[in-house]
Amino acid sequence: MKKAILSFLCAAMIFSGCGMSNTGKGALIGTGAGAAVGAGIGAIFGNGKGAAIGAAVGTAVGASAGAIIGKKMDKKAEELAALQNAQVEQVEDANGLQAIKVTFNSGILFPTNGSSLSADSKKELAQFAQKMSDMVDTDITIYGHTDNTGSDAVNEKLSAQRAESVATYLKSCGIAGSRMTTEGKSYSMPVADNATKEGRAQNRRVEIYISANEDMIKAAEDGKLN
Repeated sequence: MKKAILSFLCAAMIFSGCGMSNTGKGALIGTGAGAAVGAGIGAIFGNGKGAAIGAAVGTAVGASAGAIIGKKMDKKAEELAALQNAQVEQVEDANGLQAIKVTFNSGILFPTNGSSLSADSKKELAQFAQKMSDMVDTDITIYGHTDNTGSDAVNEKLSAQRAESVATYLKSCGIAGSRMTTEGKSYSMPVADNATKEGRAQNRRVEIYISANEDMIKAAEDGKLN
């Protein structure tokens, strides 16, 4: 048990170190370190939600493939960081590989209690789709979130509708529907205090996760991923 705890603490220090790129993290995770410390690494990268991102391939991904995918995600994250109304973060997917989380504020995307996209939102999402056009070997998971105003039923429906609205528009911009999965999270995963106006505004959001699919993983393992 002491060894397991020590391993986790060491991994936490390594992965949370300043300046470490996705390439380096991908290599370390690809060696099996992610499996050794389990949910701990997911908590560091995915804020406790890493295991829900992407589809598990069922086999461990090697260090070299992890590093290659990490480098690919590094480059794409830099491109997506140019989006004006979105926050781009590094996270970990279900395979222990580096992935990207893009958070759009629902106050920008939608009217209060609505799921119709504004003109500005469509412009932002169109730019997102354009930046993703050269990375078709990824899965895209879209989560809609609300604050805790209103009933459970209303918020569950609204969060799902908002996620679906984003997916529908991205599809019209050329992203294949088969790549996208949507889910409404209601107010079950707040990132701020729902007791304040500012906190509720932060909790009304849409998150888009970009993770390597099986084609990208296989290409990385075969040395064919550019």
